[in-house]
Amino acid sequence: MSQSFYETKVNHNRGFLPTQDPLTRLPKPFDAWEEVAHQLPKLLATDQVHRTVIDLPPFPLGQVSERRELERAMVLLSYLGHAYVWGGVQPKAVLPSRIAVPWHNVAVRLGRPPVLSYSSYALHNFFRLDHTREIECGNIALIQNFLGGIDEEWFILIHVDIERKAEPALAVLRACLDAAEAGLAEELEAFLAQVESSLHSLHATMLRMPEHCDPYIYYHRVRPYIHGWKNHPDLPDGLIYEGVAAYGGRPQQFRGETGAQSSIVPALDAMLGVTHQQDALSHYLQEMRAYMPPAHRAFIESLEQRTPVRSFVQRRGRSSLTSIYNACTESVEKFRSLHLEYAAKYIFHQAQTDPKNPHSVGTGGTPFMQYLKKHRDETGKSRLE
Repeated sequence: MSQSFYETKVNHNRGFLPTQDPLTRLPKPFDAWEEVAHQLPKLLATDQVHRTVIDLPPFPLGQVSERRELERAMVLLSYLGHAYVWGGVQPKAVLPSRIAVPWHNVAVRLGRPPVLSYSSYALHNFFRLDHTREIECGNIALIQNFLGGIDEEWFILIHVDIERKAEPALAVLRACLDAAEAGLAEELEAFLAQVESSLHSLHATMLRMPEHCDPYIYYHRVRPYIHGWKNHPDLPDGLIYEGVAAYGGRPQQFRGETGAQSSIVPALDAMLGVTHQQDALSHYLQEMRAYMPPAHRAFIESLEQRTPVRSFVQRRGRSSLTSIYNACTESVEKFRSLHLEYAAKYIFHQAQTDPKNPHSVGTGGTPFMQYLKKHRDETGKSRLE
């Protein structure tokens, strides 16, 4: 497996967002594929998406020459792949080789599975309207859509904004651990105050979700295309990637796009010392790391190899330090509580009208309400008295 396109480290100048803004279009040899991707909302509004994908010319993999091109290829192939599987009355259980083979090739080179993941859905799927201004809602738009419309745009762009707002916290996670290990209580307080301020900004951005993303539209028009093929009732065996030698014609099961594939909260948990009981949920959280960029999961693992700041805060018994630590854990809990509230409003309380879009199972193929409640409750238990 070639690792030439793997990111080897995380540059926290922009949190987990790419150091350079994503590429909006592949070079001229990919024009036929880019045109179909551009027309995807129209194709999904008709019955043309399957025929159009099959009729595409071979994907010119040899023309991919740098990392941003590979990430754009992953976005393009992921959207077309999911449109092919879910863009009909019944899901397709076999993905034609025309798209399956290049998708697998690109995914291997990026170190992620050939399925639409959070990285391609959000992290590498935005552009700035004004490059002199910040990456934030009001100055960003999506490169790629399924159906399009403000609800789909806003849902994803809120996540991009959240990733950018996380940068001040992510930038000092290692510094927090360093300060705790060195016994520097005042320095740790200052770093934790920066983390807490960043978390406040994250929550403020998340609160903006209802401004332009309606629960009914999200459930019926945005969500159907981001399901995966693991634990999905309509694809119980998974998806066959035609022509992919590594799979030998056997159906593969990959989870769909979900916010659990963002690296922000796992990194915060590792620094703070928020633990999750070893059960099906903790196994699922570990599984989600396979869908993250390799550098992101390596960063989380590097934090987990160290002693969380919680033990130092508890041992030091300094009231101001305990207070700011608790403010951080409470902010994470608050963020998870809002996520749970949205999951109920945008998914669980919606009326299911299509078996391809179950409201009792998350896009990651899990009993999401149960899992989200457990996330929140275990975060709350990390508070120090």
